[in-house]
Amino acid sequence: MDINGKEFYNAIKKEMTKSVVGNDEVIKLLTVAVLSNGNVLLEGFPGIGKTIIAKNFAGLFGLDFKRIQLTPDTMPSDILGFYFYNQKKSDFELRPGPIFTNILLADEINRTPPKTQSALLEAMQEGSITIDGKYMELPNPFMVIATKNPLEHEGVYALPEAQMDRFMFKIDILAIDKQDELEMLNRKQEGTFKNTISIISERDLRLANICVKKVKVSPEIMLYIHNIANASRNDNRLLYGVSPRASEQLMMASKALAFVEGRNYVIPDDIKYLFKYVLIHRIKVKLEYEMEGLTGGKIMEDIINIEVPK
Repeated sequence: MDINGKEFYNAIKKEMTKSVVGNDEVIKLLTVAVLSNGNVLLEGFPGIGKTIIAKNFAGLFGLDFKRIQLTPDTMPSDILGFYFYNQKKSDFELRPGPIFTNILLADEINRTPPKTQSALLEAMQEGSITIDGKYMELPNPFMVIATKNPLEHEGVYALPEAQMDRFMFKIDILAIDKQDELEMLNRKQEGTFKNTISIISERDLRLANICVKKVKVSPEIMLYIHNIANASRNDNRLLYGVSPRASEQLMMASKALAFVEGRNYVIPDDIKYLFKYVLIHRIKVKLEYEMEGLTGGKIMEDIINIEVPK
């Protein structure tokens, strides 16, 4: 049974308005990510609503949700779990960490050291983890939504390139506009903000995932994706371009976007809309160009203007 993608997304958008004002684009991208099994990095200054958006988005699906506040002393075992000796059973027993969930909110991921950040790598790519040499499958679906504060420079750690490459999207959450902020203040005063409730069953989410897989990507669109990725790898202003994983995730995200737009095929505009969210965090501008004020976003805008399939 097929699900109407537009109706699916509109239901999500409508329910999210109970807890969030504005940020429609963020809600759409999170929907695309959950439909294409992608992880998301939300970046924005404190108080912008990153945690509220992530928590209430997770509440839409009736899935298991856990949140972990990452700090400099967070250990990998705090995320994954660990084995302890149960004296009553005279055997070792697993005490599972918060990663055993469907949607994990990793708050302020850049506050924890790279060793702890790396505990998420296998989970984000494979949907599994290894504890003391024992392989374990995670619940399906599994998604990480991480938040990052770009303003702080003390007591924080850069995310390694390998970690960044596991995020399908990096989304910058900006301040809402005047009208939305006034609406937020009024609703706060009136007490009309509410947490979202589960409106999409796990079954419907799985059916939607199946519908996304049926969305067609033409050979011309695939070549377009390759040409974009390849142009980034050969741009002399960049230390490195994007990985083949980025190409794959751009294609999968474009299928999900086409689905929520009510189409069963991908068009070039899907790629143009998504490329900055999929690719910008995977490239590195050379220092000499960075000092001249050139940004990765400007370079990617140049690259996206390569020949577009008709």
